[in-house]
Amino acid sequence: MSKTSALLAVFLTGLVLSGCNTVQGMGQDIQKAGNAIERAAK
Repeated sequence: MSKTSALLAVFLTGLVLSGCNTVQGMGQDIQKAGNAIERAAK
């Protein structure tokens, strides 16, 4: 993994985690992401 990719992954992880304050919120975010991927795959 290149340095840029690793930095981007850390940044995105921090962004996602800062957006959800609770475990329930994180679960909802993950579910929404899964649904979006599923719709894109159809």
